[in-house]
Amino acid sequence: MSDSLDTQTDPGWLDDTEIALHRARLPIVYVDALPVRVTASGEITHVGLLLRAMADGTISRAVVSGRVLYGERIRDALLRHLDKDLGPLALPRLPVDPSPFTVAEYFPDAAFSGFVDPRQHAVSLAYIVPVEGDCAPSQDSLDIVWVTPDEAVSSEVKAEMTSGQDRLVRLALASAGCLP
Repeated sequence: MSDSLDTQTDPGWLDDTEIALHRARLPIVYVDALPVRVTASGEITHVGLLLRAMADGTISRAVVSGRVLYGERIRDALLRHLDKDLGPLALPRLPVDPSPFTVAEYFPDAAFSGFVDPRQHAVSLAYIVPVEGDCAPSQDSLDIVWVTPDEAVSSEVKAEMTSGQDRLVRLALASAGCLP
């Protein structure tokens, strides 16, 4: 039986043609999450960086990142992407009311903001997320490495990152008061 009160659920996904059309016309909302290990007092001891194969065939270090789906709460988007990239046993600790440490705007042209996404204009809410469990890369992630805050902002790690995400890591550590 079908009537006007039928409650079909839309998972929020767009096919390749639809997302390309929207990316060409609208900013797309994303979340970025920097997974960290912390002491009991909340001091960051390690930063988790993913190793990813990029669309152009290169390999790069990256933070957890992904789109927010239509009708999805920011909190749920964060948890979905953390689970997808770090595995179900990562045990992320999100605060009751997560607030981003910054908002990053990604553009196809690096000249606008230093954050680059060749596909689109994206607005990303960026978070620092403590994780307590075992992380195992999954989906698009090939590996995860845990580095100290000093190592995370080193020239060696910066050289492995693209799209301005090295700047995002620096901003995160600065906002947490542990930028070396």
